[in-house]
Amino acid sequence: MDLYGRSVLSVTDLSAQEFMFLVEVASKCRAEKQMGFQRHRLAGRSIALIFERASTETRPAFEVAAHDEGAHVTYLGTDYSQPGRKEAVKDTARVLGRMFDGIEYRGFSQADVEVLAKYAGVPVWNGLTDDWHPTQMLADIMTMRDHARKELSDVSYCYVGNGQKSIANSLLVTGALLGLDTRICAPSQLQPSRQVRDTARQLAAKSDASITVTDDIADAVRGADYLYTDVWISAGEPLADWGQRITLLLPYQVSIGMLAATGNPAVKFMHCLPAMHNRGPQLGQQINDEDGPGALEVTDDVFESPASIVFDQAENRMHTIKATMLATIPPPDGIPSDLP
Repeated sequence: MDLYGRSVLSVTDLSAQEFMFLVEVASKCRAEKQMGFQRHRLAGRSIALIFERASTETRPAFEVAAHDEGAHVTYLGTDYSQPGRKEAVKDTARVLGRMFDGIEYRGFSQADVEVLAKYAGVPVWNGLTDDWHPTQMLADIMTMRDHARKELSDVSYCYVGNGQKSIANSLLVTGALLGLDTRICAPSQLQPSRQVRDTARQLAAKSDASITVTDDIADAVRGADYLYTDVWISAGEPLADWGQRITLLLPYQVSIGMLAATGNPAVKFMHCLPAMHNRGPQLGQQINDEDGPGALEVTDDVFESPASIVFDQAENRMHTIKATMLATIPPPDGIPSDLP
């Protein structure tokens, strides 16, 4: 399947077949790594990593994936690169595109990553914007497939929490693309936008997916194979917003009781990380000083339970990112790379 030269800016940039092709390549990349094989299929290539927002998982995943394949990586944080502030995004794209073979962007504006892809002339990968998180979705579906006791097409998953985040948007559209039973459970004030839901419905009409957006927790989680959540509060958000957000979302906290409410003894818990499951992180301490719930989007007993597969997700980010780079960076000699 030829994806050379393609950018991945949202899930909708891929067909269902292309999406699962990348998951399959990632599975084979993982097997190679576990056996100690290093093929260096990107030897001599250079990758730019633009980070306008911090990351514990995305940067290492891109760097290790690139290094495994012999590529060079240049990290461009806010101290070194400010597309859209000191320099027009269009100009940044044209500069970096002449120096690098691929560009990762993790920031805020979906419009910015789209401009990068339009003018760079090389593949651009969205490592997270306010709207979409496609590289996370590849890892999530790979992880679901790994743990499913049934065919992936029969899997049901439910996202619980703030439904207006890029993760919720992406999960809704991914499930619609792949024909899965997909549920977003969030307060009415925090549900996906009409535009995102319309996109999901259009895809679901073609894939026969079941798409649900609701605030009814009991109905949403019933029979789910996977419960998924994301952080409620992000660093940098106004302190004044925290209390109201936490109060609104506390009923949607993933707890042992919510796992039991699925009626599925094999249900698994997923989270894209980082997670506020205890008072440990500095931000968690600050939130608890103000409101004191102890844990936010997930309780510690769920996060540390055998049902939790969050660290499999985190590792799979590296393998799916490697697969995406291998599949989209064109070979210098025009001869297709020897993909796994």
